[in-house]
Amino acid sequence: MIKSRGSRGILPVLLLILLLNLAFPGTGSAGMVFEFETGSAFTSYNDVRIPGDSGTLFSIQDDLNPNASLYFRLRATWEINRDHAFSVLIAPLRLDASGITPKAITFYGKTFAAGEMLDANYRFDSYRLTYRYTLVDEPDFQFKLGLTAKIRDAAISIRGESAESERVNTGFVPLVNFSLQWFMGGGISLLLDGDALAAPQGRAEDILLGVQYDLDGKYFFRAGWRVVEGGADNEKVYNFTWVNYISLAAGIRL
Repeated sequence: MIKSRGSRGILPVLLLILLLNLAFPGTGSAGMVFEFETGSAFTSYNDVRIPGDSGTLFSIQDDLNPNASLYFRLRATWEINRDHAFSVLIAPLRLDASGITPKAITFYGKTFAAGEMLDANYRFDSYRLTYRYTLVDEPDFQFKLGLTAKIRDAAISIRGESAESERVNTGFVPLVNFSLQWFMGGGISLLLDGDALAAPQGRAEDILLGVQYDLDGKYFFRAGWRVVEGGADNEKVYNFTWVNYISLAAGIRL
C-alpha cells in the first residue's frame, strides 16, 4: 500500500516535468536557484478606511507610531533552459504601530474614541508563481519579461482599550514581471527587478534596485532598496500603503 501511494504521488510530478520540457525545448535545464532575502521594512504612508464608503479615514503612519520590522523572503527558481524559467516566492510581512489616536475612528464596525490608546497590526503576506522569458541575453545586459500569479493574504487589525476589530482580505492578483540586469565586470551587476500592474480597481508594485556580486558562477550576494506600493479604493476597503525595504540577499545556483 505504501509503495502504491508513493507511485501515485510521483507520477504527476514526472508528467509535469516531461510536459514542461516538451513545451520549452532548449539547451537543457540550467538548474535551480535558491535565494534568501532579509532586512528592515518601514512605511512612508499607510492610509486606511474600512468600510471604504463609511469608515473613518486615518493614517497608521501619521496618527499612530509605526515600528520598523525585520522581514524575510524565500524564492526558488527553476531555470528550464536559457530562455524560460519558473519561480515561487514566499514573502510574509508584519508591521506594528501603537499610539494615542487624535480623533475618533470607526473601523470595520467598531468605534474607537479620540484619545484612546490603540495597537494596530498590518499583515501583508504574498505568495507568487512567476514565469519569465529572456528577451535579451547579451554579455553586458539581460532583459527578462513575464507574468506573475499572486495570492494576497492581508489583514489590518486595531485593538483598543474596550474593543478590537480585524479586516482580512485574501485574493488573487495578476502582475507583469520584469528583470533588467547590467553586468559591469568583476562579478558586479546592477539589477532592476519587480512585479507591477495598475487597474481601475487598484494597483500594486514590488520593485527592487540593487547591486549584486556573483562568486564563481554559483553564489551571489545583493544589497539594495525595495519598494512595495499599492492598494485599493472601493466600497469595502480603502487602503494605500508604501513600504520601504532595506534589502540584503544571498543565493545559490545548483
